[in-house]
Amino acid sequence: MSLSKTGGWIVSLAILVGCGRAWALESDREQPMELAADSLSIDESKGVSLYQGHVEITQGSFKLWADQVWIFRSQGKTEKIVSEGEPTRFQQLLQVDGEQVRGQARRMEIDLGRNELLMIDQASLEQAGNRFGNDRILYNRSTAQVKAGSSAQGKERVQVVIEPQGKRASP
Repeated sequence: MSLSKTGGWIVSLAILVGCGRAWALESDREQPMELAADSLSIDESKGVSLYQGHVEITQGSFKLWADQVWIFRSQGKTEKIVSEGEPTRFQQLLQVDGEQVRGQARRMEIDLGRNELLMIDQASLEQAGNRFGNDRILYNRSTAQVKAGSSAQGKERVQVVIEPQGKRASP
């Protein structure tokens, strides 16, 4: 695989870390979502809740930390979560080997219908010491498929670091 001048390529996290199957835990989506924050504002008419100050979201093995989070609901169903922070961070266990995938960016948008997490502005993703960064990274939480660079509508080149096989990063 080679980088093009625009950084427009798709890489699956499974290839990046050398694991054939790297799906996130299937049970995470079935777990209740727990939220904690310093303050909460709800606008029922618009279906928007705003959590501010040291926001923490947990759903199974998925965890997210941010300065502020907007939850968008329609017809009693949560459709989208938008978080901002300096940075906003997440982590999630993978199904096959129990490894954690971690990411951070200044803004994250989670489309719950598609189970996709879009990381925007100073985005990075890491697993087992392997990492890559870009201005936009699109991560599918179900399949661990990743798009970065122009394939995720980014403007910067993708930066990748792959650790030698057998070398593990310290936790």
